[in-house]
This record gives sequence, structure tokens and C-alpha cells, in this order.
Amino acid sequence: MAESSGRKLVVEVCNAKNLMPKDGQGTASAYAIVDFDGQRRRTKTKFRDLNPAWDEKMEFVVHDKETMAAEILEINLYNDKKIGKRSNFLGKVKMAGSSFSKSESDAIVYYPLEKRSVFSQIKGEIGVKVYYIDEDPPEAAAVEEKPAENAKEEEKKEEKVEEPEKKKEEEEKPKEEAKEEEKPKEETKAVEVQAPATPAPAPPAEVANPAIAHTEKPKQIKEKAEIEKRPDLGVNELELRSLGNDRSRSAYDLVDRMPFLYVRVVKAKKAKPESGPSISAKLVIGTHSIKTKSQSDNKDWDQVFAFDKEGLNSTSLEVSVWAEEKKENDESTESCLGTVSFDLQEVPKRVPPDSPLAPQWYTLESETSPGNDVMLAVWFGTQADEAFQEAWQSDSGGLIPETRAKVYLSPKLWYLRLTVIQTQDLQLGLGAEPKTRTPEFYVKGQLGAQVFKTCRTSVGSVSSSSANPTWNEDLVFVAAEPFEPFLVITVEDVTNGNSVGHAKIHVPSIERRTDDRTDPKSRWFNLVGDETRPYTGRIHVRVCLEGGYHVLDEAAHVTSDVRAAAKQLSKPPIGLLEVGIRGATNLLPVKTKDGTRGTTDAYVVAKYGPKWVRTRTILDRFNPRWNEQYTWDVYDPCTVLTIGVFDNGRYKHEKDVRIGKIRVRLSTLDTNRAYMNSYSLSVLLPSGAKKMGEIEIAVRFSCPSWLSLIQAYTCPMLPRMHYIRPMGPGQQDILRHTAMRIVTARLSRSEPPLGQEVVQFLLDSDTHVWSMRRSKANWFRVVGCLTRAASFARWLDGIRTWLHPPTTVLVHVVLLAIVFCPHLILPTIFMYAFLIIMLRFRYRLRVPLNMDPRLSYVEAVSVDELDEEFDGFPTTRSAEQIRIRYDRLRALAGRAQILLGDVAAQGERLEALFNWRDPRATGIFVVFCLLSSLMFYAVPFKAFVLGFGFYYLRHPRFRDDMPSVPVNVFKRLPSLSDQIM
Repeated sequence: MAESSGRKLVVEVCNAKNLMPKDGQGTASAYAIVDFDGQRRRTKTKFRDLNPAWDEKMEFVVHDKETMAAEILEINLYNDKKIGKRSNFLGKVKMAGSSFSKSESDAIVYYPLEKRSVFSQIKGEIGVKVYYIDEDPPEAAAVEEKPAENAKEEEKKEEKVEEPEKKKEEEEKPKEEAKEEEKPKEETKAVEVQAPATPAPAPPAEVANPAIAHTEKPKQIKEKAEIEKRPDLGVNELELRSLGNDRSRSAYDLVDRMPFLYVRVVKAKKAKPESGPSISAKLVIGTHSIKTKSQSDNKDWDQVFAFDKEGLNSTSLEVSVWAEEKKENDESTESCLGTVSFDLQEVPKRVPPDSPLAPQWYTLESETSPGNDVMLAVWFGTQADEAFQEAWQSDSGGLIPETRAKVYLSPKLWYLRLTVIQTQDLQLGLGAEPKTRTPEFYVKGQLGAQVFKTCRTSVGSVSSSSANPTWNEDLVFVAAEPFEPFLVITVEDVTNGNSVGHAKIHVPSIERRTDDRTDPKSRWFNLVGDETRPYTGRIHVRVCLEGGYHVLDEAAHVTSDVRAAAKQLSKPPIGLLEVGIRGATNLLPVKTKDGTRGTTDAYVVAKYGPKWVRTRTILDRFNPRWNEQYTWDVYDPCTVLTIGVFDNGRYKHEKDVRIGKIRVRLSTLDTNRAYMNSYSLSVLLPSGAKKMGEIEIAVRFSCPSWLSLIQAYTCPMLPRMHYIRPMGPGQQDILRHTAMRIVTARLSRSEPPLGQEVVQFLLDSDTHVWSMRRSKANWFRVVGCLTRAASFARWLDGIRTWLHPPTTVLVHVVLLAIVFCPHLILPTIFMYAFLIIMLRFRYRLRVPLNMDPRLSYVEAVSVDELDEEFDGFPTTRSAEQIRIRYDRLRALAGRAQILLGDVAAQGERLEALFNWRDPRATGIFVVFCLLSSLMFYAVPFKAFVLGFGFYYLRHPRFRDDMPSVPVNVFKRLPSLSDQIM
């Protein structure tokens, strides 16, 4: 038996809904099998019920708390073969250990049943509760205190206990084998040796913490438990663990190894110990010089320094120790205690996973104070060394916090829904002047800086104390963990502009729900006025945290995460995204250094999902090499990775400057293939687009299971609540920008902060602002989509006008084949599409696409239009500039207005044909319909198609240059344009 970690996983199988009938009689007798960590439990069978309710609680032992997140909980539903014809599979659900919550929740989470294969016929969902409980581990102190002389007696007792257990096991073997035969074929893949439903009597305590005489037996038991546990590992669990192993095995396989000289200075030892002066160490390599912090004699430095090997201009390292003494007039003098030198050609190399190099004592050479020692270690390593992240780095300015590599996490966001129902017993607090108008009220909700209001509602009488204004409106806020302490609800009187009263709701204690099956409980809150009015009425509200939505915090077209807010609804990752930020080339200077020359202090920020990574800042280089690699879990392949390059100005208390940005859509990448490419960096400035250089990026999207990847394409993009209870486009935009502001504020409060200008640039927070450039780009995108249809129309016109006679003759043959073999139309179309697409496979893009300046329309845009795009909201430009831009916008809107009117006129003419607005035209159409009915009744449809096709493809000598009769009649139909003022 494996050792327990003191944690139990509780699984409550509640019910299932809308199962697929599998017994041949329109019903199903379902039971559930739950597997976790080599343990299996089974529910009872609910006979002939497509909506069974089990309400059974099962407990599983968690053997290792640290690896619980990598475990997979699998629930399989089967139809009992005793009732039906055979044991049929009804569906399965898999949950990752990372989605388990710690405390029990009253809400039941419903999971849609998944297929076992592509051909499985599965439908329905299952409702479960999954949580874990931490218990105190069993006390083993008494076992350790047992004397060794009792070991033999305990061994004998244990053998006696094992004998009857073996007999019981032998008796139960035939019974278990008989039960195994009745189990469905799907269960034969499970563990051969399983624990019985009722656990056997616990073995003696010596097994958990054995004495010396019993050390061999528990090892055998542990090995046996591990062997029994291995076959029951699910496929997804193995995939996840292999992905985890890939992270450690190939941590830097997408980037180049950069050599660094590491110097670890631990402490110094004087020949004559004396208290008083503080000592420090100084490292000198050519022109490079750095000093440790000053410490007293009995304290250690324990600092690591990393020097970029390419930047070294000497072949020797000198380490000297200095003592600082202060005189009476506060002047300090430094005296050298000795120096030790190292030849860099003799320095050893260390490559992980080698153990760290042990520091050694070195004697300091000095003529004035001999006998002093210093403890240090020197070695050559790479950026993969464990000491690199916390070391002083020569290429990033040392220990400046703003230039260090960091990983940031966006706050977890929730939608908070406040439903305002009604108020009662409002105390209006009438003044001296009598009220002549009917009072109007509205409710205002405030969460932090977010304020939303309901519409106004009036009551019948001012003096009536039983007036109950009713709203039944929803106010939706964005809440971020850790939550704001209170949600403030205020009832405002519009008539006199005063507040009737307010109530506070503690946000962390608000109920959370994952779907719309259960409504949160409504509550009454007392309204509090000022000091003289402690009670001004009460308000009836319903409030909850919506965990079934995904809070959108970035532009919809570049989203990188679509998971629901509730942890219970998260699915295991389908793959792994690895990004190697290698370096940049030919960067342009962004600022001046010492007022004499240009310089750039570049760093990279990559964003995918809630995880933001920031590389270290390479100071004063136009061709920086970062060679840093990061990983993300991928939950949806149709997401976007965003990478931005910036010039660091925050370490000088200035804002960071944009250098460029690229995006990589994961769905355009081949799985398990590394892409190493250079991308152009362009930035849009008020003076126009400017190329700032190039960045070299390596990307790899690893997905071990093709089935899970294809299944992700068939699932909805957003969680279920977005389709069951959708929000309006306007409300979504408001909440999206609110979430962007929250994420920006939280990340700017980190240490070191991720600047507001950086976060907004990566999130595209300004996509909603009017831009003439973007409008032109979108217009030409629409024209580009219609180009295919226009090309087909031109080709068809060329066929009917006999521009290429052989092609027209071939089309006549195709027309004959279609008429006489109509059953081959669809197969031919799809086969043609298959062949064309397969031929284009050879010419597909081998490199992920980057931002296209031509598609963005940045090359053909005026300076004034760019200045308008960079203008804030509200505007800060002069009245004359605003007038010019307004006139230009009016001219553009006038053309759009004419286009919309023409489109509307075509639809109105078609409608007028059926409404007798033009009696003669409608009469002609009625006669035409009657004649067409008689003709189609008498003439076979094949003959009509053949005749119409030949007539349409007739030779130009049989054509007329004037428009056809149907076109003439349609253009003469009236529209509503003449009725517009």
C-alpha cells in the first residue's frame, strides 16, 4: 500500500441528463465508473432512466500532493448489460487535477459527455462536485519509540494476520473473476489488481514508518503499489507528464547557448580578526570593474557576478578585498587586503545538470597585510545556469530591478452580476418645500472605479410609504482577484438630486456559480443614509460572481485565452507553446546617451494567456542577443501569441518607447515543428511608419494528441454561458475596456512594474478609436474578399462572349454532362475542391505571417490622418484642425450614405414587385408567373436547364448590346428614395 499524503479527493456523482438511449428500447440503465490515481469506484445502476440521479459520494486517496495537478480524474458512463442488450459506452469526462477546488461548493458543475472515438454516438451531460480535503497524517511517533526487542513479536503477529488475509483473497479470487467477465470490454484496459470496495483492515503502523527489522517488506509493498498503479495512467496524463519532462529536458533548445563567466564571492577571512572596518571585494576584468556590497567581518557576501564572454577585453580576472575605515572627520579610507588573479583560459566549464561548483579558499597576495583569504568560485557557464537569474549581469546593467527578466501574471477576472429587483419603505427625507412632481429613482452600483446605473423608475405618490419602485435590471461589473472589499449600492432620487441611502455587499463572500441552471438567492439589504438617518429603506437584489464566462481583456481578433473564470470548468491543456527570444538586429537609436550619440536599451515582452514574460534589458546595443526561452500551456489552438519590443526608459524614470510588435497565430503552425525566423519591426509614429529593425524568434507548438487537437476545432470558441446567456455587443465592449484598465493597473503596480504603455500596446486597447487609416484598410479587405467573386464573374462573361472558343465549347460539354447526369454534380464539385486545395498545399506559406504594412495601409496615408489617429479622446487639437477633419469625415460619410441608399433601393424594388406599388409592372410579373408555371409543367426541367444554358452561352452574333428585358423591368420598379426628405 502506497503512503498517503493526508489529502483526500472527494467526487460526488450527482446526476446525468439527456443520455443517449442504448438498450434498444429507447432508454438506458446507466452507471458511472470513476478512476483516479490507480483507484476505481463504481456507482449503482439506475434502471431505464435517461436522466439518472445517483447522488453518491466517493473518496480517493491522494498519494502525492505535488503531483496531484498532473493527475487525471476520468468518469466513464456505461449502460448495464444486465438490463440492455450489451454494455454500451455512454460517454466520458476527463478533468485535470489543476481544476480541483479545495473547499466544498454547493453548486453542481455540469460537463458535456465526450466521445471515446470519432464514431461514438454520445450526447448529454453529467453533473458532479469535485473537491479535496487536507487531513492530518496518521501519527507515527509511537511507532518510532518502540524498542527493537519487540520487532520479532510484531513480525510474528503480522504473519498471523496475513495468513487469514491470504485465505480470504484466495476465496474472493473466483468471485472477482466472475465479476470481471460481466464488466464491459472498455473496462478490461483498467488495472488488473484493484482495491476492494470496502478497504481491508489497515496494516500495522510499522508499514508507514517501519522499524529496522521491517525495512524490506514495506519496500516490496511500495514497489507493488507502483506496479499496480502504472497501467491505470490515462493517455492524457502521460501526455501531460511528457510535456512537463520536455520543459526540463529542452529548456534552451530553441536558442543559442551564451557563454558567461561566473564569479561567486562568498566571504573573506583576515589573518588577524578584528572588529570595526567593513570589507568588500572588487572584481576587475580589463575595463570591467564591479564591487560587492560592504559587510562586516562576520558576514558573508555570497554574491554571483555574470560577465558576458563576448564583452570581455582581457584574459585575466583579478579579485581584491578592501577594508574601509572611517576617521573622526567622517572621511573614509580604503586599504587593500590582497589580490588573487585567475587566468581565464584555465577556468573550468560547467553545464547543467552538473552540480554547482564548490567555492574554495584562495590566499590573497599582499605585501602590507599577508595571510588573508577569500572564498570564491569561478567557472564558465551559460544562461541555463541556475545562478544566472539572480546574478549580477554585465550586459543588463548589473542588479537594476527594471532591467531584470521577470514573469508576470494577469489578475484572475470575474463578471459580477448585480440584479436590482425593487426597493421598499424608502424614506425620502422631504424638505421644507412640498414636492409637486412624482419622484423618480435609479440605482447606482459601484465597484472600485466602475459605476453603472439602472434606468429611472417613478412611483405613484410621494407621501406613500409603501411605494415599491421596481427595476429587474442586471448590472455587470468586472471583478479581479484579490477582490475589492465592497460593492456599494446607492439609491438616488432624481427629483432633488439627493441620495436616498446606500448598502454595502462584501465581495469575497458573494456566491459563485458556473452555469445558469441555478439562480443565486435574492437578499434584502437595509439602506443607510447620513448620520441623522440610520435607516432609509431596504433594497432587494440578487448578486453573484459568474464563473461560466470568460472575461475578455484583449481585442477579440487577437485573443490568447478563452477559458472560463471558474476553475472547475477548465480543461486540461492540449499542447505546449515554446518561444525562444533569440535576438534583434539593426535596431535604430531611440534616445541619446550623454547628449552625444544615439543608443537603444531593448527588451522584449511576450504575452499569451494570463502569462506575461519580460526578458532582461540589453543596454546600449543595436544588435542585442537575449537567448531566453519560455513556455506556455495551450488550451485552444486558434489563439494568438503577441510579442513586443521596447526601449527601456523606466530605469531612468522615463516611459518605455515602442520599437515594434509581431503576432503569431498558433493555428498557422505545424505541430511539433520549430520555426526560426526573423521578423521586421515597424512602429507607427505621427510622422508615418518607420522600420526599427528585425527580431529573431523561434516558435514551437507541441501537441502529442491529434485527436484532442481536432476535437478542439469542433468545440465552441467561448464557454457555454456566452451562448446560453449572451451579452450585447455594446456591453461586451464596455466590459472589455474595463478589464483592460484593470489588467493595466494591476501590472503597473508590480515590482518592477510593467508599464501602462507596454500593456496597452500589447492588448491593442485603442482599436475602438476612429482611424481613417484603419477604415481604409478594412474597406480594401472587403474589396479583397469580393475580388474572387468579381474574377469569377469576369471569367463567366468571357465564356458567354466566346473570348476563348475552346473553353466555351468545353463548358457546353460540361453543361450536357450536368443535365444528363445530375447525380454527379456534388461529387464533382467536392472532388474538384479536393484536388485544387491539395495542389495548393505545395505553395502554402512556410513561415508564420507577420504584420503587413501594406495591408495596414500605412504607406498611403497623410500626416494629418496619422495625427488624427494619435489624438486622444476627447481631442486636444485646435478648432481649425477639427473643422478640417470634420469636413473630410462628412465627405467620406456622404459617399457611404449614397452607397447604403443604393443597396436599400434594390431591396425596395424587389419588395415593390410583390406589393402592387406599380400596378403595371406587378401585372406583367403576374402574367409571367402564370406562363412560367404552365411552361414548367409541360417542359421537363432538364430540357429547361439545357435550353437556358445554351441560350446564355450563345454566340455574340446572336446577342444584343442593349440591356435585357428583365433588367429593364427591374430598374423601372419604384423605391422609397423619392419619399425621403
